Amino acid sequence: MDIEKDKQVLGNDEKNEKEDEAKLNNEENDQDQPINISENQENVDDKKENPDEDILKEEILEDKNIEELGNVDNEEDAPPPDLVKVSEEIDEYILILSNACKGHGTENVTDDPDSETAPPNLPISVEQFSGLVKAMIEEYDSGDVPVKWDQLTDEDVESLVGAVDRMAKLLKALSGFSSEYKYASSINNIGGILQRAMAYLEEEFRDFLEYHKVDEEDNINNNESKSKPSSNQEGDENAEKEPDQVDEKISYFCGYSEESMSNLYKLVKILMAGGHEAECCQIYFIARRNDLEEKLQKHEFEKRSVDDVQKMNWDALEKDIISWNETMKEFTSIHFTNEHKLSATVFKDHPSIAESLFNTIAKGIIIQLLNFPDAVAMTKRAAEKLFKYLDVYESLRDFHSKLEELLATEYSKELKYEASLTRGRLGEAMISIFFELEASIKADSGKNPVPGGAVHPLTRYTMNYLEYACEYKETLEQVFRKHQSMEGSDWDRRAPTEDQPQNSSNNDSNVKKQQSPFEMQLVNVLELLHDNIEAKSKLYKDYPLSMIFLMNNGRYILQKIKACGAINGSLNDTWCRKRSSCLRQYHKNYQRETWSKLLNVLINHEGLLVKGKVSKPVLKERFKSFNAMFDEIIKTQTSWVISDEQLQSELRVSISNMVVPAYRSFMGRFSQTFTPGRQTEKYVKFQSEDVEARIDELFDGSATSGGRWKL
Repeated sequence: MDIEKDKQVLGNDEKNEKEDEAKLNNEENDQDQPINISENQENVDDKKENPDEDILKEEILEDKNIEELGNVDNEEDAPPPDLVKVSEEIDEYILILSNACKGHGTENVTDDPDSETAPPNLPISVEQFSGLVKAMIEEYDSGDVPVKWDQLTDEDVESLVGAVDRMAKLLKALSGFSSEYKYASSINNIGGILQRAMAYLEEEFRDFLEYHKVDEEDNINNNESKSKPSSNQEGDENAEKEPDQVDEKISYFCGYSEESMSNLYKLVKILMAGGHEAECCQIYFIARRNDLEEKLQKHEFEKRSVDDVQKMNWDALEKDIISWNETMKEFTSIHFTNEHKLSATVFKDHPSIAESLFNTIAKGIIIQLLNFPDAVAMTKRAAEKLFKYLDVYESLRDFHSKLEELLATEYSKELKYEASLTRGRLGEAMISIFFELEASIKADSGKNPVPGGAVHPLTRYTMNYLEYACEYKETLEQVFRKHQSMEGSDWDRRAPTEDQPQNSSNNDSNVKKQQSPFEMQLVNVLELLHDNIEAKSKLYKDYPLSMIFLMNNGRYILQKIKACGAINGSLNDTWCRKRSSCLRQYHKNYQRETWSKLLNVLINHEGLLVKGKVSKPVLKERFKSFNAMFDEIIKTQTSWVISDEQLQSELRVSISNMVVPAYRSFMGRFSQTFTPGRQTEKYVKFQSEDVEARIDELFDGSATSGGRWKL
């Protein structure tokens, strides 16, 4: 080839020049030596014998000097090498090097220029190409303010990418002959230039990742504001700008514009080609990890150690749990998916690297997110923590199902195990909270009755607690079922109460449904509550008031059960019928104890009639007794409390139906006995309508909440 011929000519010229210099040096040395007449005489004789040879040498030296002077003048006047032409020559040379490496192997290469295995000589284009690329890099990466990547034109970018890629291939090809001394200088020179180019490109890659993105929320708000036409714009102008606004809304991904994404891809491509895969991946990893951690902070999620979580008061921890739940859901549904797409786009020529980077970045963030619920599960257990535990448990359950979609198996396996352990600890904590609820109900033995027989705070707390818990019934079923599978015999030891369904057959053709562990837990809590309320009713010295207390609490429990389908569905009809029967019995007991004596005054006529005539003294005592007893009942029971309007109305109606007709009948038969006027007014204080009106004032007291039972 022409390149090989040029090289050989240049090599021969250099050899001749060195020989001439050596001869001149020898002549100078000869002049310094003592003159030997005999030797000089011989030399003279030789010269005389070969005069033509000396003349020929002088002519050759003269021609060579003239040629060198001409070359110097040509180099000064010649234009700089063309990058495109030099690049083509470099491509040809890279191909020659590659073929030489493949055909013979570097171990068989010799220094003999005539051998087929001799390494190819370096063409002048290698030095020219190195100089051009070096000048290009120095132009972009010089001074205090280097030229930024986004300031380059498309042509500049294409030229730089091609030059660096070709430089990397050249270095790789030359490195195959690194043992050859003649390549050492070029390899070092090219390596240094390439290293400087890579340093510049690495910095630009880092700059694009960190500073060429916008806040996603700000971008959304900005797009929304731009989509609203201003009042001083014409309708046609707004219509023309709508398509641009739509494009702008979809032009950002993970905070990067389409142009930035394209530049990131180009930078990755060139860094990978330059052999800087590790540096490129590290820069990307750090930048994206920092970006995701910033998103964590924007959600007010902070890294906390187990000790920090243990020391937090519940109000502060509750806020952190809410923040964690929101963060977990947003990351699993949005951020991780976007991050996966981003790495796949930027590293689309290297899918395995894209997957590895995403999995590593996501795993680090997930570990931070999993550390928090693990610490929460270790905090001191309390009834009010149940519902936040359930929120965390459900988030972990949903995350567990999505983990395989997000991460590769080798990354997700460990995280799934950690998430399962945390869920297990939370499940155990929730089971313990229910057992502690049972213990708290048993232990609540306050000696102060609730004023007015109102619903006890314990009843309100327990029923509201169960109602709220049943909003998580599906999750609690899972928790209790898992506990049963781990502690099977523990549940078997729970003997069913008489109200719980039995497995044995009954008179019905349908077999009663077997209750789940959680349903059994609900029934157990309700039974304990019922027993506790029964015991508290005995604190009232006034028996009718104790019945009001039992009616209030029993009615409240039944109403809550009917209103909550989850609780109602967990109980069998027998349990509810029995509690309704208890309510009717409380009602009867109240009426009997409160109104039976009053009714006896009205319906027992013994002693009123003497020989067929009304005894006025006895009648006067009867009216006085009725008035006194009725006044006392009204005075006392008006302050009693029945919060349930329906129960209050039912009681008033039942009392009126029992008392008013009897009083009206008594009045109709005996009121005429008194002389109209002062005597009648003295003994007949109430008309039938008055009695009915006073009964409607019963149970109108105000309930007061108290005690420690608040939800």
